[in-house]
Amino acid sequence: MSTQRHEIEAWLGDDHGLTDEQIDDLMREADEIAERYPDEGDQEERDAALTTAYRLMTGEVEEIVEELGRERLAARIAEAKALAGLRQAATMLIPTAESESGFARRANVDRMAVRGWLGKR
Repeated sequence: MSTQRHEIEAWLGDDHGLTDEQIDDLMREADEIAERYPDEGDQEERDAALTTAYRLMTGEVEEIVEELGRERLAARIAEAKALAGLRQAATMLIPTAESESGFARRANVDRMAVRGWLGKR
């Protein structure tokens, strides 16, 4: 299924700053993005990729790449902090008051990860 021009123009809005040729390029990028992220649950990835494609056509490439790199680093740090907190919670709660599977479900992590945190395999 290929992206239609009216879909891209609706997504862009009125004041997008792209030429007709750039819109054609963005449509091709949108099709490639849809192939790269085909699943229904991939909508956030598709949106992020299309937004980046548009931004690269209209902005400073180096600034955009650096910003995305900073965002990724911040996300990795946030994930590491959250995992450390969840591991601590697991080691404190599971031995006395919580099941492994219940904790894993509430924490949105794999039960085997929880078992690993507890020294079980």
